[in-house]
Amino acid sequence: MLAAAEASMDLAAEDDAARERNRARLYAPPAGERRRTDRPRPPRSGMSMDQVRAMMSSVAQEDAQLTRRRSG
Repeated sequence: MLAAAEASMDLAAEDDAARERNRARLYAPPAGERRRTDRPRPPRSGMSMDQVRAMMSSVAQEDAQLTRRRSG
C-alpha cells in the first residue's frame, strides 16, 4: 500500500527535490508520536564536576612543572 502511494506521489512530483520531500513526508512518524520518556536512564558512570576540576588542576600543575624543566 505504501509502495502504491509512493509511486503515485513520484508521478505527481515535479523534480527530484519534490520526490524526496514527498518520500520524507510519507515515511515520517505520526505527528503526535513522541519519544518514550518513561524508560529509566542508565546510571552515570562518569566523573563529577568536582572530580573533573581536581583532575584539570593537577594536569595543569604537572604541565607547568614540565614546562619549567624544559625552559629552565
